[in-house]
Amino acid sequence: MEAPFAITEFVKRPGLGRDGRGIKVRANFFEVLTLPENDIIQYDVTITPDVPPRLNRRVFNKFSELNRGGALGGARPVYDGRKNMFAHKDMPFGNAGTFDVNLEEDGAAVGSKRPPRLFTVKIKKVSVIRIEELLRFLNARGSCTPNCLTAIMALDILIHHEPSILYTTVRKSFFTPQGARPLSGGTEVWQGYYQSARPTKGRMMINIDLSATAFYEAGPLVQMVTKILGRRSPDDLRRGFSDRDRQKVEKSIKGLRIRDNHLPGRKRKFKIERLTPTPASNTQFDRGDGSNIDVATYFYQQHNRRLNHAYLPCVIVRKNVYLPMEVCDVIEGQRHIRKLDDRQTADMIKFTCQQPQQRANKIRQGLDILNYRNNEYLRQFGTRISTEMAVVNARVLPAPLLNYHPSSREASFRPNFGQWNLRDKKVATGATLGSWSILAFMNERELRDQTIQGFIRELVNTCQETGMNIHNRNPPLDRANPQGNIEDSLKKIWLKAGNTAKAQPQIILCILPNTGVPLYAEIKRVCDTVIGVASQCVQFKHTLQPKKQYCANVCLKINVKLGGMNSFLHPAHIPFITDKPTIVMGADVTHPAPGNSVRPSIAALCGSMDARASRYAASIRIQSGGTEIIVDLANMVKELLKTFYQTCGRKPERILFYRDGVSEGQFKQVLEKEIYAIRAACQALDKDYKPNITFVVVQKRHHTRFFPIERRDTDRTGNCPPGTVVETDITHPFEFDFYLQSHAGLQGTSRPTHYHVLFDENGFNADGLQTLSYNLCYIYARCTRAVSLVPPVYYADLVCTRARFHSHSGVWSDTESSEEGTGAMATFGVVKQELQRVMYFM
Repeated sequence: MEAPFAITEFVKRPGLGRDGRGIKVRANFFEVLTLPENDIIQYDVTITPDVPPRLNRRVFNKFSELNRGGALGGARPVYDGRKNMFAHKDMPFGNAGTFDVNLEEDGAAVGSKRPPRLFTVKIKKVSVIRIEELLRFLNARGSCTPNCLTAIMALDILIHHEPSILYTTVRKSFFTPQGARPLSGGTEVWQGYYQSARPTKGRMMINIDLSATAFYEAGPLVQMVTKILGRRSPDDLRRGFSDRDRQKVEKSIKGLRIRDNHLPGRKRKFKIERLTPTPASNTQFDRGDGSNIDVATYFYQQHNRRLNHAYLPCVIVRKNVYLPMEVCDVIEGQRHIRKLDDRQTADMIKFTCQQPQQRANKIRQGLDILNYRNNEYLRQFGTRISTEMAVVNARVLPAPLLNYHPSSREASFRPNFGQWNLRDKKVATGATLGSWSILAFMNERELRDQTIQGFIRELVNTCQETGMNIHNRNPPLDRANPQGNIEDSLKKIWLKAGNTAKAQPQIILCILPNTGVPLYAEIKRVCDTVIGVASQCVQFKHTLQPKKQYCANVCLKINVKLGGMNSFLHPAHIPFITDKPTIVMGADVTHPAPGNSVRPSIAALCGSMDARASRYAASIRIQSGGTEIIVDLANMVKELLKTFYQTCGRKPERILFYRDGVSEGQFKQVLEKEIYAIRAACQALDKDYKPNITFVVVQKRHHTRFFPIERRDTDRTGNCPPGTVVETDITHPFEFDFYLQSHAGLQGTSRPTHYHVLFDENGFNADGLQTLSYNLCYIYARCTRAVSLVPPVYYADLVCTRARFHSHSGVWSDTESSEEGTGAMATFGVVKQELQRVMYFM
């Protein structure tokens, strides 16, 4: 194999696009009007003993107060809570200094290790940050050097320093209890504000957005426990706790910080370790003289306090220290870091879902709280920040021509506002369905045969009208116990389908009693990896009075699962794909929840299989948890290139590779490793095979939002219209990136997708890549809307989600203990060969 080719800087912007109608929009970016004139001095801070950032900040702020006049020479340095301190001038103490700080005890939880009162703060000068170098980068006269990155980090720490003193902070956001809304289960949601310093062409900007997170409600612990158990008042708990109640409460409140309230004038702080198995009236402890007493009696004798809720368990705050629940109050400002349940999640979405105008106003309110104008830290560094939201240039790209079957009434049309319907349209290629069966995970009493048959009739009619060929209108029906052996039930009905139709079964339609994950996951595991047959799940509530629209949506999914094609774009609208054999690929890696070291990460790659980029095949790999680079990418690419060749009879001459889920800090590493893997895959097939590669990172997790200025430039939800593209003002100073809002708003404020080209041998200009990416969003097979990101990436994401269900040990569940997932690497089933070439994951 030849030496790896050199990948230097990422692709430079190849000029600006011209297609579409020009409009102006507001973006939630605020210009840094003046950067520091002088260089910034960076110091390294070490605080001993080692404590969490929250306490580090308190120590540092105390140190600042004590030494402002002396060792700091009147300066107000800023600090990130960990290692970095920045000052606007050299400190009088020279290159290094050591200081002692006494912190009065506050917030110390009794029973946990007491934070020591004496801290040592060591400060050492590390470097001088030249602002001149940052300006060269912003004006495209220099590259992004480590010095530039440090300057941007310094600006970030400068804008975060004051909020971190005043508010609860989490990474780049700070949260305020003003306007908090209760969620269920003793939690509430707080409004937060995110801020981040971003380099753009010729200037620095501050990106400000809303964020929200869950906190525990402060107040009486008894109230919280009542809410956790979903009761109306503490009196509803009189019958005592069942074992299950106890476990639920203990899991929810373990680690919570509380104050006791039974000693006049003295409130101590504790951390909850666990609950007693017995109520306060039955929980005995040793008085110290060999005699035992229960907690309720002790409180009456010792504190003259008769317990109102002696039937509740006590909280254990350290060995042999029991507190009745009613003497405990939950301390304010504690983040709820456990997974929210379904109801809490729904409430949270309601709170965070805001129309564009409303969101823009809330961001402006955040600016009032931030109060940049009167921020002494900013003033001292000579930094001023605009309070006006940036107005940026945008273009609205025209919708492409979409094609259905020639016999449709409207076989070719341009959708309006990113959406259309299937009325009078037939799918481009309808699959033929002859061998199939129905499996209802409900008994006859819950769902009658007649109802199921009525639904199947409606579904079959809709499929026929939409252009599919269904030979067998009365497939065999069976019933199964959702708690029973699902694998056996599916194998049985599969055999029945085959025997009835005297042909290989093509799909099993499953009717589910609810939206629970375990049953769905097991159906997918068995059908995808054990039997090798497509499956379509429907919830039983949709079968009761079948709606045409619902049946049409199910039909779109069934058609592609059987190898059909729903729609395609006019070749003139995707010339890059139709001119020469071209494969479009989408890749994604999903990781286990933070802190779960056992569960693996899953990598998925999807590749187009025809000249229309409408059909895709997928490849999956399981890799060790948390690895962002796709470890076995070369073999995955090889698999899909082979499939493309077998399907089309030609090798792709070009590869357009969209990569999801990579943060800026990982660009270089991912690019070098993954481009190399794509190259290696091509050369392993044939040493002279060198298709041109374009590698684009696709990001959805960012805080950029657009707000229309003119009424005529909005869709019906108040968002920018589909096809809005922004490539100046708030993008990279000189690299090839752009924001594209390709979908119509459904609710809340739409989030544009950020595309960043890291490598390009195909010589794309701005219009070419922006229009192609936008047009592809119209042929996502699952719905009749333009979607928010290019389909290959969307499909890769679906494949990752599906692959989680292919594990034998149920490691897809987000709640299982880490022990259960042990050895998970080996237990993932492989998708059967028969399904690998169709879109089984829809």
